[in-house]
Formats: sequence, C-alpha cells, structure tokens
Amino acid sequence: MITASQLRAARALLGLDQRQMAERSGLSLPTIQRMEASEGTVRGTVDSLTRLIAALDEAGVLLIGEGENSAGGGRGVRLKPAAAAREAAS
Repeated sequence: MITASQLRAARALLGLDQRQMAERSGLSLPTIQRMEASEGTVRGTVDSLTRLIAALDEAGVLLIGEGENSAGGGRGVRLKPAAAAREAAS
C-alpha cells in the first residue's frame, strides 16, 4: 500500500506536478488529487493503485512500507540507486 504522504513525497522527489503524475500513470487529474487528499492509506481501485505504483516504480521511486528496513524507520520513499545516479547526472 501507499499513503497520501508517500505519494506527495514521491512526486516531489521526481519534480512532477499532479497533472504530470496523472499523465505518467494513465489516471485522471481528479483521481491523483483525490488520492493525495486522502488520510493515511490511499484508496482507489486495484487497477488505479497498480498503475500509480507502476508509474512510480518506472520513474525510479522505491516505496518503503511500514516495518521495512529504513535508517529512519517508518514509511517513506527514496530514489532507487540507478534513478538517483540519473538525477545526479541531470
């Protein structure tokens, strides 16, 4: 699962606005807006969530779930090593 905070943070890491996130994921702008405005875990159809997570994964974002290894603990996002290298080269 992904939380609204993770979605906003991931989008910020990629430097995307909500419209660009909608285009990358194949979802509508109102759907992205609704997902980001939700409390806690993002709600949506399985198809919408799958498309969103796939778009983030393709862009190089690693979602850190509750209980996964992370230096700071808790949920979060970070760029995958290859994506971070591309970002640094830009």
